[in-house]
Amino acid sequence: MNPTQSNIALLIDCENASPKSIQGVLSELAERGTVNIRRAYGNWKQLPGWEEKLHPHAILPVQQFAYTSGKNAADMSIAIDAMDLLYAEQIDCFALVTSDSDFTPLVMKLRSKGKQVIGIGESKTPEAFRKACSVFILTDSFSDVVPDGVAPPAVVKKSRNELRGDTELMNALREAITRQAEEDGWTSAQKTGTYVTNQSSLSCKNYGYAKWTELIRAAEYFDVETREKNQAFFRTRPFANGAKAP
Repeated sequence: MNPTQSNIALLIDCENASPKSIQGVLSELAERGTVNIRRAYGNWKQLPGWEEKLHPHAILPVQQFAYTSGKNAADMSIAIDAMDLLYAEQIDCFALVTSDSDFTPLVMKLRSKGKQVIGIGESKTPEAFRKACSVFILTDSFSDVVPDGVAPPAVVKKSRNELRGDTELMNALREAITRQAEEDGWTSAQKTGTYVTNQSSLSCKNYGYAKWTELIRAAEYFDVETREKNQAFFRTRPFANGAKAP
C-alpha cells in the first residue's frame, strides 16, 4: 500500500503530551497517510492549553474524569477505543501520542494484528515503549507555528561524530546494508531505509535528516556510490582485525 493512502487513527494522551506539539505531529502524519480519526483524551479541567488546540485541528475531545485517585482513566479509554477501532474500522496505522510506557502492551497487541504503530513522544519516553513501536518520533523540537506562518524549527542535525557514536544506529545501518547487499556488496538506499524501518523503531528525522540517504552520507561511515538517475548505493567498509561496528 502506498504510505500516502494509509488510513491513520490518531489517539492523543493529553496527560502525557504537550499541546505545543500538535502541529508538528499532524505534519509528520500527513507525510504517511490520511488522519481520518483524531481523538484526544484527558480531563479538560486539569489540562490548560489543550482545549484551544482541538477545534482548529478537527480533533474530537474525549473527556475523562478521575473516578479513582491514582488511576488514569484516559489510559484505559485509549486502550478500549484502540481495540474497537482495530476490529470495527479499516485502520492501517495507529499513531499514539504519549510518553507513557503503560501503552507498551497495547502497541504490541496492535502490531501482532499486522498494524503499524507510530509512537510520538518526548525524549523522556521509556525505551520499552519506543522499541515496541514500528517507528518512534521525538516531539522535543515541535512547537506552535508562529503567526507569520514560519514553520517550527527542525531537529538539529547530528554531526558526523555524533552519528558514528550512536551504536544502535550504526549497527542497524550496517546490518541493513549487509543483509540487503547484492553479489557486488552494494545495497540501494531504498532497500537500506526499508530494512531499518521494518527492523527497528529508529527514525532518521530524530537525528535531523529528512531521508536515510542524507543521514548515511553525513555519517561518512559507509562507502557511497551514486549511479544513474542519482540513485545512491551503500557498501560496508572492512574493519581491521575483524572488528565490528562501534
